[in-house]
Formats: sequence, structure tokens, C-alpha cells
Amino acid sequence: MLTTAELMKKVGDIRILTSRLVDDRLSGDYHSSFKGQGVEFDEVREYTAGDDVRAIDWNVTARTGFPHIKRFAEERELTVMFLVDVSGSQSYGSGARPKSELAAELACLLALASVRNQDNVGLILFSDKIIKTVPPKKGRKAVMRIVREVLAADTPDGGTDIAGALNYLNNILHRKAVVFLISDFQDADSGWEKHISKTSARHDLVCCHLRDPAEIALPDAGVVELEDPETGETVWVDTSSRKIRDAFAASANARFAELETLFKRSKIDAMFFSADADTIGPVRRFFRKRAGKKRR
Repeated sequence: MLTTAELMKKVGDIRILTSRLVDDRLSGDYHSSFKGQGVEFDEVREYTAGDDVRAIDWNVTARTGFPHIKRFAEERELTVMFLVDVSGSQSYGSGARPKSELAAELACLLALASVRNQDNVGLILFSDKIIKTVPPKKGRKAVMRIVREVLAADTPDGGTDIAGALNYLNNILHRKAVVFLISDFQDADSGWEKHISKTSARHDLVCCHLRDPAEIALPDAGVVELEDPETGETVWVDTSSRKIRDAFAASANARFAELETLFKRSKIDAMFFSADADTIGPVRRFFRKRAGKKRR
């Protein structure tokens, strides 16, 4: 459990890092990627060559004697919810940062892009139960609250219930929202897959998968005791055996491939992050790719 001083330092470090990364280009890419819920009337102005004649306001044209057109603007304001996994496996980290800090950094980056576009940001923390809910609000204070809550979550032995978290989300959000589900997806119950599709049909769902390098490749460290942080089960493994290390890597890569296939089959947008790499690269590529799809 972090002390208050340690927590505030980590929040400050993440704020400084992500504030530098959220530039006008990233905010613009975010805006293009996530459209508002419709259009609303903006103004009437005089017609100029090249304007769409279908937009002519005939009442104003008749009254003034000059052709005028109606202009409409995007109804921008969105609700953006961060559904963040804080189960036991999120506290794992073989390098500089655990997945929980990666989750906080990612949430901060995405939330800052959201509030720069005047969107509301909220948070749901979950493990095998709902830990905390922060209602959507605007502004940087709302962003820092999200980061603080993700880092402060203390569920070292909690399992993962993605289906329960998605059901809770769908019960409290009655209007369409942008939902970032941030998790390592280490949920033993495969039933969550159908809930992912159900949520995607109601909301603009983006799945953000987090993993640590040591979850893919075991180091050659001799005989070690490995513990499942979600169940507490332990097992002794001889990591000096190349056969065991290869089998471990093959199993991990197979699970990752299954997850990618699930997202593609369900037509769900996804981003993939590693605890030993930056967050901004995958986010920029995702926004640009998605914005390109929207324009086509």
C-alpha cells in the first residue's frame, strides 16, 4: 500500500509525463476518432459558391432577398468512462513499473485528451467486485482524481470479474458513452466474452490490454516459486529448463493470439500495451487508424 506522500508523487509524475504527451495533434486525432452523438443547429449565413444547395434556408432567403444556408455543428460533448481492472495480477511488475501504474498512465493520457475536447470523464474500478465509481466530470481535476484512484486501489488478492464489471457499467450508463476497458484480461471465466459484445453494441468500447514482459518469457533463474496473485496458488518451476521456458512462452503467446482473435471476431477496437514500453505510440497509431476509418 502506498503512503500518501508516495501516492501524490506518483500522481504528480504521471501528470507531468502525460501533460507533455497530450499535444494539439493528439487531441485532434482523439476528436476525429470519437464523434459526438449527432449534430445541432449552429447559424445561418449567406450562401457562397461551392456551398451545398441542399442546406439553403428558403425562409431566410425569401425574407432577405439573398440566398442563405443553415450551418450545423457536431454535438460534441461525450461521456468517457474508464473501466479499470485493479485485481491482484495488476500489481505485478518485473521491471520499472507494475501494470497498475501503466493503467494509471494510460488512463491519464486518454482522459487528458478527452477533457481537452470538453468531454466528461468518469471511472469504475473493479476486481472480482466493483471497488469504486467516480461519476463523469469535466476538467483536469477529474483527470487527476482518476489517476489517484487507480494508483490507490488496494486489492492485492482480488480476482477478476470482467462480466460483472460490464454488467454494472451497462446498468448505470443509460446513454451511449465511450468506454475504455483497461485490463490484462486474466479472467478465468470465459463468459465475459459475450458481455464484451453486448457492451460494444450499446457503447463505443475500446479494449486496452496490458501485459508484462515476464508474463511472456520466463527468465533463466533456476528453481523458483511462482504465485498466482489472484488465487494465491503457488508452484515450483525449474526456469533453467529450456523446454519449460519454451512451453511457458508458447502458452502465453497462444492466449494473446486468442484475445486478438476475439476482438477482431467481435469487431471491437483494441490497443495493446507492455509495461516495458511507452503508452503514447500505441495510442497515436490507434487514433490515426480509427480516424482514417471514420473518414472513409
